[in-house]
Amino acid sequence: MNNVSLLILRIIFAGSMLYGHGISKLTKLIEGNVSFSNPIGIGEVPTLILAVFSEFVAPIFIIIGYKTKLFSFFPAATMFVAVFVVHFGDSFKSFEKALLFLAGFVIIMLVGPGKYSIDRKIF
Repeated sequence: MNNVSLLILRIIFAGSMLYGHGISKLTKLIEGNVSFSNPIGIGEVPTLILAVFSEFVAPIFIIIGYKTKLFSFFPAATMFVAVFVVHFGDSFKSFEKALLFLAGFVIIMLVGPGKYSIDRKIF
């Protein structure tokens, strides 16, 4: 059951990130609408590109279980910035979802993908 739980965890967290956040950011980038926040001071376009990678590309690899621990780092880091930089000092309600995503991706990063993953088939 543990391996099934890890598969479900990967699908729910990465799928929610991809569908709920990544697709809209990818669309924004493709359409050239690069107006975006710049919380870490690297510029709007680089920040948007990093967000697309963290919220669209990385979740695909997490779902299929390829280099899961590595790819889980990116959405975890993005959610860390969302919680502790973007929403720092705001009400709990404003950063609750980012905190839950952060926890989920950190757990995936620490525990790994489980038996039902490409990682287990290859390595």
